[in-house]
Order: sequence, then structure tokens, then C-alpha cells
Amino acid sequence: MAETGMKQVWSGGLTRLDLTDLEGVGAHRFEGGNVYKYVKFNDGAANEVGVAGEVCYYHTLDGYKTFTVTSDISDTIEIGAGVLQAALDDGNFGWIQIKGAALLSIALTAGTDGDPLTPTGTTNGSLDLSAAVTDHVCAFAGDISDKEIICDFPW
Repeated sequence: MAETGMKQVWSGGLTRLDLTDLEGVGAHRFEGGNVYKYVKFNDGAANEVGVAGEVCYYHTLDGYKTFTVTSDISDTIEIGAGVLQAALDDGNFGWIQIKGAALLSIALTAGTDGDPLTPTGTTNGSLDLSAAVTDHVCAFAGDISDKEIICDFPW
């Protein structure tokens, strides 16, 4: 088998939560046409737990560099990170989906099918309709009535 430079074998499923870093934060995983990233969860200033199927955001200014995410939108600079694959508490590690079609467990704040979506103006765990060129667009509404989005979060 040719060497790809990317890890091919994982210690567990996408919905598993880890108490320690078992995969290496920042690792990328490809499954079924989707891309996932392994991250550390921070519950933020509001002690907001991570809910499977909800959107998370990069925690504070350095969240992207440290692969740390939160569900507390008030503790971010409004850059979407991905969709949580498991319920995570403060300090846990787990997978988020960053590319491909995803089902959310929470309704979007606004928008219709095909609209660009952003963390700007949203509530914890969701996305809102992008209204300004300065918004961070990180997904697009798929079938909004079914809570489907097309993920395009930062790699």
C-alpha cells in the first residue's frame, strides 16, 4: 500500500469522546465523502457543554492554532469550526465534521435552502444567514427544513 502521509487507522469511532488526546489534535479523517478533524473542547465562559449535531466555533483568537473549539459563541471571534460528532465536556477530545453534508440536531437561526451560513449573529450551537461580506461563511443551507447543511469549515 502506498504511503499517503495521513493516518489511516483510528483508535475509535467518530462519536467517541476521549478524556486524553488519543489521535493527535488537528488530525484529519476521511470517511464516506466527509472530512473530520480531531479537536479539544472548551466549555467557554458560559460553561456551555458540547451537544452532538450542533455547530462549534474556534475558542478565542488562538482556537484554530490550538485545535480548541467551544459551543459558547460569546467566547469566540465568530469563526465556525465544525459539527460536533459527540457530546463533549470541558477538556474532552473528539471529532468534528468540517466538510460534506451534515445533519444538525438544532434548527438554524435563519435562512432558506442554498443560503450561505455564518456564526455571526447566531445562538450557541447554530448558524445564521450571512448578511455581510465580512461574515465568516462556513457552510451552506441544504434542506433547511431537515436541518441539513453542507459543511465548508476551515481545514
